Amino acid sequence: MKVQRISTLRLDEFPNVLWVQVHSDEGLIGLGETYFGAEAVEAYLHETVAPYILGKDPLAIDRHVGRLYGYLGFGGTGVETRGNSALDIALWDLFGQATGRPLYQLLGGRTREMVRVYNTCAGYGYARGGPQSPVDNWGLPANTSAGPYEDLDAFLNRADELAHSLLEEGITGMKIWPFDPAALRQEGKNISPRELDEALEPFRKIRDAVGMDIDVMVELHSLWNLAPALKIAGALKDFSPFWLEDPLKAENLQALADFATRTPVPVAGGETLAGRAAFKDLFDKRCVAIAILDVSWAGGLSEAKKISTMAETYGVPVAAHDCTGPVVLTASTHLAVNLPNTMIQEIVRSFYYGWYGDVVTGLPAIAGGHITPPEGPGLGIELLPDLYQRADARGRSTGPEDL
Repeated sequence: MKVQRISTLRLDEFPNVLWVQVHSDEGLIGLGETYFGAEAVEAYLHETVAPYILGKDPLAIDRHVGRLYGYLGFGGTGVETRGNSALDIALWDLFGQATGRPLYQLLGGRTREMVRVYNTCAGYGYARGGPQSPVDNWGLPANTSAGPYEDLDAFLNRADELAHSLLEEGITGMKIWPFDPAALRQEGKNISPRELDEALEPFRKIRDAVGMDIDVMVELHSLWNLAPALKIAGALKDFSPFWLEDPLKAENLQALADFATRTPVPVAGGETLAGRAAFKDLFDKRCVAIAILDVSWAGGLSEAKKISTMAETYGVPVAAHDCTGPVVLTASTHLAVNLPNTMIQEIVRSFYYGWYGDVVTGLPAIAGGHITPPEGPGLGIELLPDLYQRADARGRSTGPEDL
């Protein structure tokens, strides 16, 4: 089998999402995905990756990963790493199709039948439009007419109702980020007593409504300096949060380690890192109690599996990131049922029951607050066949005749 063509697809509706397809000369097509700076990643795939991989065996995955990480792209989650990650996912999908086996089987088989999920409380606008940031609270204004899962508006204004809604679906974990507006106003350097009190209101509503029946993950988006982050952690102690995620930028590991030793709440982090070396430093300094990684940023399934195995030796559980797209969620679910140190899997129900179904043929099944991967070969999903014909579709293809 040889790689015959590389094709990519972007949609104006979701300008940060990039899909890549690796076409083989035997008619099989592997599917990958990454998020953020999609046009730049697309250029890298066609200008650098395609000339290298066309005509080569797509199943020599480790060889290709090693060759593509040359002088650039191995020390962070930049364009090269995101492009290589998407390619890696697509190659694993091809591997599964070529062998007729689901991807989790190729990774070593199941260690569990299903994985518990938690809901990141984003809304329908969260992935749409251009680059998003705390300036618009990652997707406001809310679109409450789009469907029943405008969870961003809900956690800010009706957190008690939101907690009940999730529990009714069997989902026993929720992630919220009410501190972001204060971080923006104060540039992460301080949080006033009034701002702190206002940001705590969703936690009061949740605990008053459902008690300890739901776990609450706190997302801090790496927006804070050490002192205000410690102030926030202290104020949250009485609400028993499940974890504090990315309180500080991961580039300052000493400060992050200092934070971790000074709060009793477990610290989660790592989604903005790539490669084993970066995660080893994170683990060596005991910066996190839970490792969060994104398979489309960390180096693909190949690197995510190696990072997770390393985490296991440190006694650190893994929770894969999903606030990107349906391919990443599916790849993460295959990995999650394989890993012995999986803790939980992130989902965004407004995505899962919303736009994910508009772009792929199937999804991992969610029932009773747990997720299971598709049973088809490889990922078990495909892009919908008419996606390239959408009015907002931007496709690009590179084959031997284009080089």
